[in-house]
Amino acid sequence: MDKPLTVAVLAGGLSHERDISLQSGRRIAAALTDSGIQAKVLDVDSQLLQRLEALEPDVAWPLLHGSTGEDGSLQDLLSLIGLPFVGSDAVGCRLAADKAVAASVLAGSSVHVPESTALPQSLFRDVGAGRVLDLIEERYGFPVVIKPTKSGSSLGLTIVRSKAELPGAMVDCFAYGDTALIQKFVEGREFGVAVVDFGEGPVALPPVEVVASGPYDFDARYNPGRVQYFVPARVTEKERDVVAQLAVDVHRSLGLKHLSRTDIILDADGVAWFVDVNTSPGMTETSLFPLAVQAYAADRGEAVESVYLQILARAGADADADE
Repeated sequence: MDKPLTVAVLAGGLSHERDISLQSGRRIAAALTDSGIQAKVLDVDSQLLQRLEALEPDVAWPLLHGSTGEDGSLQDLLSLIGLPFVGSDAVGCRLAADKAVAASVLAGSSVHVPESTALPQSLFRDVGAGRVLDLIEERYGFPVVIKPTKSGSSLGLTIVRSKAELPGAMVDCFAYGDTALIQKFVEGREFGVAVVDFGEGPVALPPVEVVASGPYDFDARYNPGRVQYFVPARVTEKERDVVAQLAVDVHRSLGLKHLSRTDIILDADGVAWFVDVNTSPGMTETSLFPLAVQAYAADRGEAVESVYLQILARAGADADADE
């Protein structure tokens, strides 16, 4: 090569997850730089296109979390300017970003998805919140999970254990999105399973077991102390295969590319349930994707950076194939 590969790591933006996104971007940029690649973090703001034009990157690595970064709009923009990028295309991102849509798509496959209902805030105003809350209680009982259909890092998520908690949970949910997903609560152990595709099909990395004091919400995810992570997860070989297969099935069913992370509940009967999927998983010190990469690299006797380089290489190869 005449010059080192140049990567624009796209982070920041204006979502509720801006700070987390910047942390993710800096970590990936540092890992790429340590591998001899020119990597620069670019904030996604009104100057982004000018900065991209000045940098002339070979590839972009979007690491925005929530809204614009994962709903397909940034991916559409990168496609418009002809810049190859890491991660799923706009269609895959749109399917995954809306939890209600993803659940509907996956429910038609072999994936176990908790029963759920998606209700917009406008419906509560139009027909009266009281009766709707009664219907939720009649349909699902308690506990039940309330969360926005389009929000990451468990922002606005509440596990509701009584009817008295429902109104407050709905208010918290609508603070982060216009539509609430009301979902049947599944009791069990929680896992994050990262998936990568280096060119021979999606492969699940070692599952990360998450044990939190209370719900695995935004505070638990990014403030050390409330969560224990077990890598490798404390599972039997059969349990590992079950959660790994679900993550791969999710990746395939939604048409995702290069990398993803699926959150899973494994119940007492050994059934794996889909919780959520992320097309731009966090890369901070407490994020699950890097923990899985570390375990995968250690098992293979490789450097962690080599995994990220393989993901980057796959994105470049896909771009070349599309030309």
